[in-house]
Amino acid sequence: MEWTIKNFAELTSDELYEILRLRVDVFVVEQACPYPEIDGHDRAALHLAGWEGGTLAAYARVLMPGAVHEDPAIGRVIVRKSHRGKGIARELVERAKEVAAKRYGEIPVHLSAQYHLRDFYASCGFRAVSEPYDEDGIPHVDMRLMVSGGK
Repeated sequence: MEWTIKNFAELTSDELYEILRLRVDVFVVEQACPYPEIDGHDRAALHLAGWEGGTLAAYARVLMPGAVHEDPAIGRVIVRKSHRGKGIARELVERAKEVAAKRYGEIPVHLSAQYHLRDFYASCGFRAVSEPYDEDGIPHVDMRLMVSGGK
């Protein structure tokens, strides 16, 4: 797996297309969630992508503090269906945590987790900080983790 981290301006049109296609395929089509996937936050994000050959296998974005939450946030965590069950999601989350730590130093990181994935994110060090709530018809819970690292 080849991992890349880019800001919005660094993404090629082909990379952006593949990212948005994967997000729509999973978050809109697979999860039957007819809500806007393109939410206006991509320009303020670092885009972490895992490529296997020419295929986008995994993706997450790291939003800067203040973009959506007071703290930086990890979101749109996704693994292509054909690549699930191979430990890629855990590697993706660990890499996203490293990106946040290197970029922002010692700071809490926010994650809005789909409720059914809360135990997975807890196993990655996040802890729930809210009661479950509805987001676009899917139960979610806010989670946080203190990361540390140098800028």
